[in-house]
Amino acid sequence: MSLSEKVKASHILIKHQGSRRKSSWKDPDGILISATTRDQAASQLQDLRRDILAGDASFKELATKHSHCSSAKRGGDLGSFGRGQMQKPFEEATFGLKVGEISEIVDTDSGVHIIMRTA
Repeated sequence: MSLSEKVKASHILIKHQGSRRKSSWKDPDGILISATTRDQAASQLQDLRRDILAGDASFKELATKHSHCSSAKRGGDLGSFGRGQMQKPFEEATFGLKVGEISEIVDTDSGVHIIMRTA
């Protein structure tokens, strides 16, 4: 795997009390985010992941509805990125996935994520 290699991914971010920025397009004042524990956020993501894997909902649909990232308006699509462009745990998880795979819960300073590698 070379340093110039790029991946493409989508994600769903759920922010919580420990997130570095406690506001989002879904919660501009951060009221819900500040009241959400990391475990509650992870549990919500596990439920979303289960629904996607069961075929009950698409990743894109759930990202649009639930993700705290501004990428929600693109179905969670982050586009292409290389090494050193994302927080380390996010980068490592994404590069470790096969195309089409969905990660387990990934913790970063932003919150908790599930990531789907798309290319």
